[in-house]
Amino acid sequence: MLTNIIEHDDDLINRFEEGIDPLYPERSKIPARVLGYGGMSTVLTINEGNPDLVYKRMPMFKCKEELRSYLRVYEIYQEQLATAGIHAVPAAITSYCPPTGGVVVYIIQEKLDSDSLVNKAIQTLSRAEVECLFGAVLDNIGRVHAYKQANAGTIELGFDAQMSNWAIAGYEPRRPALPDPLELIYLDTSSPLLRWRCEEQLNPELFLRCAPSFLRWIIRLLFLDGVMNRYYDIRQVVMDVLANLYKEKREDVIPNLITMANTFLAEELGEAFSQRLDADEVAGYYREDAQIWRFYLTSRRVDRRLHRLLGKPYPYVLPGHIDR
Repeated sequence: MLTNIIEHDDDLINRFEEGIDPLYPERSKIPARVLGYGGMSTVLTINEGNPDLVYKRMPMFKCKEELRSYLRVYEIYQEQLATAGIHAVPAAITSYCPPTGGVVVYIIQEKLDSDSLVNKAIQTLSRAEVECLFGAVLDNIGRVHAYKQANAGTIELGFDAQMSNWAIAGYEPRRPALPDPLELIYLDTSSPLLRWRCEEQLNPELFLRCAPSFLRWIIRLLFLDGVMNRYYDIRQVVMDVLANLYKEKREDVIPNLITMANTFLAEELGEAFSQRLDADEVAGYYREDAQIWRFYLTSRRVDRRLHRLLGKPYPYVLPGHIDR
């Protein structure tokens, strides 16, 4: 059962950070277990912490002023998501200032049953049930698009609707069917993409902090705008959801979902919908995205080794092998 208030222990966060081993979080003075990775965060459970909570660790902030700016955007983004009709998981935020400088931020959320995560559930659900879930995701994308249309020229929300960013409210895998009515809970609150009068409010440099220093200039030049812009474009958002199903090993459902997606986009965009999605485009999008992320993660591991050779602390927790 989701609650609106997240009680947490700041002292635990301080003690955990004082003894963290970013290379092997499970060997930290207070051991932790990695549950997953986001674009800017690592999702952890901490042994001495509340077992019903997860901790999204974000160590890229330079100073308190930068954090205050982020928190302002974060708060507005959560409010506007709710206004748009998106049910986001409640969260609390706390921070820690290490002696080496900078600010480490934690977004703390209620831990949901892993079986309720959509990307896990679809591994065992039938094609018809996956289509039902995809329809629910499209419904949420439509809410954000309707919000954009209603507030044209003022406020606009970026939205990452991948299957891994959702949980199914009230889902019990032992039941023979999905809950009825079907309600999805949005999990990705750490990247509050928000534009006010066409101007991005989230500092894009935060995305670059996680990147290797020797690649930041080219990422800033070639990729940053494209990566952020895709989450404001309804066609790209839908494309991203479809392509991610290759990663989730459910490419068998993609042809039917493309048909659903084109019907949805035609209804949402009307005459502005001039380019239908097709299987080749979705597959090509996935291949390109997978290559970029493989290169990016490899570069981050190289950067971590360079930090260690130079005797510099490396604050990020990196994933091991990710099957794409």
